[in-house]
Amino acid sequence: MSRKRVRYIWIPLLIAVIVVPAGFLYVDWNKSGSGAGLYSRQWLPDALFAYWNPDDFYQSVDTVSGVFEGKQCVSCHEGVTPGIVRDWKASHHSNPGNGKPAVYCSACHGDDHQALHLPTPDICGRCHVTQHVQFEDEKRFGFPSHALAMERAMDAKHFVDKPKAEVTACLQCHSVASKCDSCHTRHRFSAAEARRPEACITCHSGPPHPDDETYFTSAHGRLYLAENRQWDWSKPLRKGNYKGPTCAYCHMSNGKHQVADKSIWKFGIKQTNPLTSGNKVKREQWVELCSDCHEADWSRQQLAGLDAERKKAWKKLYRAEAVLKDLRAKDQLYPAAGERPAYPVDWLDSVRPRARIGFFEGQASAFYNVSPIERDYFEMWYFDNLGAYKGAAHGDQAAVSRGHAAMDSDLAGIEQEAKRLRSLAGQEGQEQYQRPDPSTLWLFGDYTEFNKGHN
Repeated sequence: MSRKRVRYIWIPLLIAVIVVPAGFLYVDWNKSGSGAGLYSRQWLPDALFAYWNPDDFYQSVDTVSGVFEGKQCVSCHEGVTPGIVRDWKASHHSNPGNGKPAVYCSACHGDDHQALHLPTPDICGRCHVTQHVQFEDEKRFGFPSHALAMERAMDAKHFVDKPKAEVTACLQCHSVASKCDSCHTRHRFSAAEARRPEACITCHSGPPHPDDETYFTSAHGRLYLAENRQWDWSKPLRKGNYKGPTCAYCHMSNGKHQVADKSIWKFGIKQTNPLTSGNKVKREQWVELCSDCHEADWSRQQLAGLDAERKKAWKKLYRAEAVLKDLRAKDQLYPAAGERPAYPVDWLDSVRPRARIGFFEGQASAFYNVSPIERDYFEMWYFDNLGAYKGAAHGDQAAVSRGHAAMDSDLAGIEQEAKRLRSLAGQEGQEQYQRPDPSTLWLFGDYTEFNKGHN
């Protein structure tokens, strides 16, 4: 082997040996700031973050010092926070039965009053091992999942540059990853309460995920609304225990704390092949679950209907996406990338501005700093598309119809706006029109300047 060939082998290896560890060190350094996540050095936490992300931000009060036993905690807090004590006394922790000792405050919060902590999933998992293992197992399915929800928020680029009030609101739901009381509210931690749909729709509601609206409008939801007061919510989520399905019955069958294992269409935000070997297994899991009440063939027909709705939706989305990509290729978007702020903490975007169009290019960028037609596409994809998907998944045909009607209207509007932009570009090329430079407003507006100094 010649020296030249040896050099060609060793130079890339040497570069890899230097660059890979340096990359890991850089990520670790970025995570060591006052915030949390990949960009922790570029933002500061709001005080309320201590409750949404306690592992990273919670600090015990220093007004009381000493080490206390559980019964002492109860005795004191009967006067300080009587409602909390009442809930605890009504809980299974206070009255476990079968001769088991009560689980006092100190078991979850610690006994040193100047080193208290909030009960995170890891702490709950000391006793609830099975549930914690199942919850953590969601991570292998990637996003979206409950177990990765906080990481998803903290590592998002737009999280760094958004106003505190906005990202604090985000964390209220994303905190499902960092504390169990999102579903089992303090201090009863009632399983019966967590089995009801209301425990889920606290977060699963609103335009991007209208689970509440589509469920309650479906035959299942109408049955729940009419008869739920007669159901025994203390029963496990098993066949024969409930007359109709709820969120937890379908997504956490038999009480399994794992909701990502049957996701076929990735919550409708990403196109997938529903007939891969993995998705074929998931489809049979759904058929098995639905067969608690329905015929297996009927269940397969419903899945086929969902597939057909998704294919129809993605044809519309790709058609709109093609319009935007054509405008971008001809530099006809307005304001164009480069005339508006670079995407937060994205050095490449500041060096080589580029509009991001479509899911695989980073569709979430439409949360922030985009032209009107790009925002129209985002709302088509993230609101109307997901409304149609949730309707199809939950058996609300009216929502499917509304969603597709809205998408048709969105597409027509996008094509009309694209026609206008092309016309303006043509006039500009003929020197009949000079479009105004928007960069002063977009790059130095009040919103942008305020966030630079307040995050």
